[in-house]
Amino acid sequence: MDTQVLQERSTTVAETVFQLPAALEASEPPEARGLARDEVRLMVTYRSDNRIVHARFHDVVSFLREGDVVVINTSGTRPAALQARRADGSRLSLHLSTQLPVGLWLVELRQPSSTESGPSPPTEAFFGGEAGERLALPQGGYAVLKAPYGGHRRLWVASVCLPLAVDDYLGRHGRPIRYGYVTNEWPLAYYQTVYATEPGSAEMPSAGRAFTTEIITRLVARGVLVVPLVLHTGVASQEAGEKPYEEYYHVPEATARVINSARAAGSRVIAVGTTVVRALETVADESGRVRAAEGWTGLVVTAQRGVRAVDGLLTGWHEAEASHLAILEALAGKDHLQMAYGAALCKQYLWHEFGDLHLILP
Repeated sequence: MDTQVLQERSTTVAETVFQLPAALEASEPPEARGLARDEVRLMVTYRSDNRIVHARFHDVVSFLREGDVVVINTSGTRPAALQARRADGSRLSLHLSTQLPVGLWLVELRQPSSTESGPSPPTEAFFGGEAGERLALPQGGYAVLKAPYGGHRRLWVASVCLPLAVDDYLGRHGRPIRYGYVTNEWPLAYYQTVYATEPGSAEMPSAGRAFTTEIITRLVARGVLVVPLVLHTGVASQEAGEKPYEEYYHVPEATARVINSARAAGSRVIAVGTTVVRALETVADESGRVRAAEGWTGLVVTAQRGVRAVDGLLTGWHEAEASHLAILEALAGKDHLQMAYGAALCKQYLWHEFGDLHLILP
């Protein structure tokens, strides 16, 4: 571990993130770069005094203490990208973002962004869909676009008819969603956390990717409590001006009980990912006490609202357009976030789902 403690500052979050160099976009999993999952870099920042410590993720146990509660999202990643064809024969990619009640889905339309061949080339948003349009899917499946979601023509409410159960069908015909900065296709296993228990996310809840069974065992041996919840995350490629859309969550009774007991004892609650923050804030009262619940959350966590149920957060590095930054600012404050992002740029941390991590502690 690099034990150097720094006081590093930047000007604004926007200046660092909007100018993200392509070289800092993680284009492949750490395993392809000769690293184990838990060898990605970890920046630990302390809100109380703006300290920064640079480490590797396998050191994370040393930053936590007996009585801390680490809350993980056990939603598994689906291979949610499907080949689709329009009536004129043109090819699109259909991303199954969120499974809605009564047989409907939120879907995202994408089109190839290059001439790259293969079944799953990089894509960009496609805004040319029409209400009532039928898109052909593999093995006789199809999707019918019903209406644009939220006034934007990137996401659609659609009926989807598949010849098999959804996860069986995706297992045969789907591929993990990837964006242009990921240069090659990777198997679904590279997009799963080691603790995923039920499929449902269109994209990996990637803050937890670096965990291994050994690290979880070391946490438990240290007296850190690891508790689960579920939030099935949709596609993360929101356009500017779009708010986060509704997602399904489930906070179990046992998880709520452990969190409330820890807070009453003065222990820290550490969320693994902004998805965990969103789920917990949905079920927290003004005092931070959480309750067991499941359903759909449209909560948008902002700095004005604040964070009530969480003391710390393990997260990746996010671009300026990402709604995740609002959650980080609600927890850590603008100045602290500016400092951290300036340091990440200076020290060349890697962004996105295969990149490095940031642990924010009180």
